[in-house]
Amino acid sequence: MCKIEIFDGAMGTMLQAGGLQPGACPELMNIENPEVVKNIHRAYIEAGATIIETNTFGASPLKLEHYGLTDRMAELNAAAVKIAKEAAQGRAKVAGSMGPTGRFIEPLGDLAFDEAYDNFFAQAQALAQAGADYLIIETCIDIQEMRAALLAAKDACNIPVICQLSYSEDGRTVTGTDPQSAAILLDAMGADIIGVNCSLGPEELVPIVKTLAENCTCPISVLPNAGMPYLKDGQTVFPMGPEDFGKWGVKLLEAGASYLGGCCGTTPEHIRELAKAVKDLPLPERRLPAKRLWLTSRSKSVCIDKSLPTRLIGERINPTGRKKLAAEIREGSLLGVKKEAVNQVKAGAHLLDVNMGVGGIDQVAAMAKAVTEIAQLTDAPLAIDTSDAEALEAGLKAYPGRALINSVSFEPERIEKFLPLAKRYGAAILCLPITPDGVPKTAEERIEVMHKIIAAAKDAGLDDGDFLLDALVMTVSADKNACYEVLITLQMYRERFGYPTTMGLSNISFGLPNRPLINSTFFAMCLAAGLDAPIMNPYDESMQNALMASAALLGDDPNGLAYSKNAANLAVPKAAATAKVTEQTPLEAIKQAVIDGEKDEVPMLVENALNAGIDGNTITEQALTAAMTDIGVDFGAGRMFLPQVLLSAETMRAAFNKLKELTPVNQAPEQGTVVIATVKGDVHDLGKNITGALLANSGFKLIDLGKDVDSTDIVRAAIENNADIVGLCALMTTTMVQIDKVIADLKEAGCAAKVMVGGAAVTQEYADSAGADAYAPDGVKAVELAKELVKK
Repeated sequence: MCKIEIFDGAMGTMLQAGGLQPGACPELMNIENPEVVKNIHRAYIEAGATIIETNTFGASPLKLEHYGLTDRMAELNAAAVKIAKEAAQGRAKVAGSMGPTGRFIEPLGDLAFDEAYDNFFAQAQALAQAGADYLIIETCIDIQEMRAALLAAKDACNIPVICQLSYSEDGRTVTGTDPQSAAILLDAMGADIIGVNCSLGPEELVPIVKTLAENCTCPISVLPNAGMPYLKDGQTVFPMGPEDFGKWGVKLLEAGASYLGGCCGTTPEHIRELAKAVKDLPLPERRLPAKRLWLTSRSKSVCIDKSLPTRLIGERINPTGRKKLAAEIREGSLLGVKKEAVNQVKAGAHLLDVNMGVGGIDQVAAMAKAVTEIAQLTDAPLAIDTSDAEALEAGLKAYPGRALINSVSFEPERIEKFLPLAKRYGAAILCLPITPDGVPKTAEERIEVMHKIIAAAKDAGLDDGDFLLDALVMTVSADKNACYEVLITLQMYRERFGYPTTMGLSNISFGLPNRPLINSTFFAMCLAAGLDAPIMNPYDESMQNALMASAALLGDDPNGLAYSKNAANLAVPKAAATAKVTEQTPLEAIKQAVIDGEKDEVPMLVENALNAGIDGNTITEQALTAAMTDIGVDFGAGRMFLPQVLLSAETMRAAFNKLKELTPVNQAPEQGTVVIATVKGDVHDLGKNITGALLANSGFKLIDLGKDVDSTDIVRAAIENNADIVGLCALMTTTMVQIDKVIADLKEAGCAAKVMVGGAAVTQEYADSAGADAYAPDGVKAVELAKELVKK
């Protein structure tokens, strides 16, 4: 039985109190000031910590590049573990801390997945070899980076791995992942402990802990901040004192956590009060979730289960029998693929099947690219449909969610290659009862093969909740019993296994006239027999009608309420039903393309608008700016997340580039010049980079000075580039005071640029007190404010 474990608290602020200078490398103190680090560990152990974290949060190769210390990575990590072990003397276990890289993985940033993996592998190996008892991957805001780190940690060693994401006040990570999706995915990938740290205080983290605990089977960890910090008389103040912090321990336990500790702003006294509050308490009984089939995207979870409504798997991203789509894929274009992805979701598909099976192409690269692009456009989980093991792994690696593998049959290559990939990447599998001898004709034969597939999968480490069973549809024109055997197979699947079921429906009618009638009738029969997730064309009206009617008849739509509502909507006057859909104006088409992220299509739309006599400034204001305004509203309301925003920004950039190419100089849109930097002493630049990308893609000329930039350099760049705006970022409260200095220096130098500030530690109140012209809580708002500042 799991027991209550107590982590330590903040390290950075205590290192600063011990002599760490602003902008210096914290991990270098493991070599130059080991006693300072050791004393911090001792203070936490004496306060009641049973697990202490090494001073290695930024000791990965990529993070150490900033200090020119990459070649000392192993030395710094080994020294940190040695110090922690010496301080613990058996009284506490040691967790090797691994923080994020500070960069986004492609396509959100410029970091390749494999590069991120190598970075984390090197650090994980160094920590494990030095004797760490755990690895703790913490403060991640991107699920894709967490996936790379978890894979690397598992490959590097055999010690338990703790995975902690950081969530914003809206209950999601910056890149849009909710705690339910994170828990499902990380549990499936083999995380030993799943949790949350930083960003928020204990009160805000209680519901997140509860959601994590309800959606995974492993222990839960939580390391809150001592509230949100603010500056008082130039000093950083965290609002929650030790006693108040400790009181939340019981509520966090009740929510499902068994590993408790502190993050920013917490001290040994906070940990002492926390340990005292839960001392001798029994661990509350936690009800583990039932093992059901869950699939996730980056920002959404979908469950397929007999107790839930039917889930539709869209089949249209498949070039088989579709010459135009196949030709586009062969030419390297994914325009048709992306349109099918968006349109199928709009038509009601809950999941999307992705097949890149075109002869003569690099299917590995094509699958990776398709999965990457589709994952940015929609929140529907994906099924990766391929017979090529390398293409399958490329798709699984690129996908920031829990995918479905389509499919695993009882054929040697599928069993030997596909099952290990499913286990490694936490994917579920579509089980197809085919053997090297061919297709079993009867239901009994299919059941026998299915038993073998499931047994092999469980031997590979998969378990209940990982399986979707295909009933295998053959054509009735060739086999009069094809329909009957499918119906019996579905019934037997439910009786013998209890796992959800799927199948492609359209094979049944091959070679027959009026196929839609056959398909929709067959569909209704299969739903009654136990079909849970059909693979179908979601545009097919007859199939959608069959689904709607069947839901009412089978009780999935109680009293036929949804059916009645939809039927009423369909009962429109004949004239209205046959009327032509109003076409979009050129400006409306550009605006919608930006919102949907159609970066390949928008240049043509801009050209069409110019050919129609619309000038560049009108396109900028009424299409591009209007699109970003709507995006800002949706982003603020939680209807759109950072990946979609960045894709829309790329689409805007494509539109601006086309405008500059085709319009006279006096018509080319000019938004203004922005000099942007993270202030002196602060080496965090992820938020600044996001803001910079959005500004650049929105038509601003961007001068990015980087991170840890001295005030003198910022002032010089602002004057030399005749900047309209200076953007200043600070993540830490200890470096926020540098913003005051830069603003004062700008004024002293007579620089007329407006100043916009932001960063995790910055607030509106601070921005006002520092004399900034605007405060941007996020990159989307920064674009909106920048346009207003330029007008002023």
